[in-house]
Amino acid sequence: MPAIVLNGRAMAREMREDLSLRVAAYVAQHNHTPTLGVIHVYGDRSAERYVRSLQISCNRVGMNFKYYLLHHTATQRELENAIYTFSADENVDGIIIQMPLPLKYDSASAVAKLDHRKDIDGVHPINVGLLNQNKPSLVPNTPAGGMLLLERYGIELAGRDAVVIGRSAIVGGPMSTMLLNAEATVEICHRATRNLADKVRRADIVVTAAGKIGLVTGDMLKPGATVIDFGINVRPDGTICGDVDYTSAFEVAGAITPVPGGTGPVTTMVLLNNVLKAAIATHVDIDDDMNQC
Repeated sequence: MPAIVLNGRAMAREMREDLSLRVAAYVAQHNHTPTLGVIHVYGDRSAERYVRSLQISCNRVGMNFKYYLLHHTATQRELENAIYTFSADENVDGIIIQMPLPLKYDSASAVAKLDHRKDIDGVHPINVGLLNQNKPSLVPNTPAGGMLLLERYGIELAGRDAVVIGRSAIVGGPMSTMLLNAEATVEICHRATRNLADKVRRADIVVTAAGKIGLVTGDMLKPGATVIDFGINVRPDGTICGDVDYTSAFEVAGAITPVPGGTGPVTTMVLLNNVLKAAIATHVDIDDDMNQC
């Protein structure tokens, strides 16, 4: 029996409509427009397209957008100065550093310079620690989007065996933590993992975030497994695909995210929701303090 398609586009449309209403209500009450600040080191065409799409998404829900573009020759200090600038700007509520940064930069050092209250990617050490304690504040957008899709389609997690392929700080790592917090039993796989197919075949839930075309095929899956594909890869013909061979997996899985149209649209809405969340945490507290004076 073919899999249920976990349709991220449909879910994202509903989230956008709801978020637009909440942003409008917030602006009317607090006379402040939630604002996203993006810091980007020039050089990656796909990253440039993503940044443009974020600007469009901000406009659609009534948010402002600020862009700090750095030349690829910028130093670590110049990058961190950009972070300080947005962190100190009272009109900027949420900040993302467009990743991955070129290898010459110390990404961990840059992330640590963020105001953690504006870290809408959930990568600052404080936010990572809160997630690990199951007391999340601002969480990484991509895995959070995947978890929302699982929730929307009623996929049971407690007691299920999950395999996460990939251990990055922004997708695989936090997704593993979120699944653990939902009481799944989680195994993390990576480039040094042996017998990957055997591990995948035992899993009720398979999550891929490796950036490798055809990494998981239908014959590797347990019948009825749920597949969350975070991979974004470009084929030689220019088309986009995930890490999973969708055609073969579709015939075996119980539920699967397509690429494109699966986790991506929901990720963007989670990011923008985090901007509003950060704005509320900052400006509502300020308004309350002023009213008490």
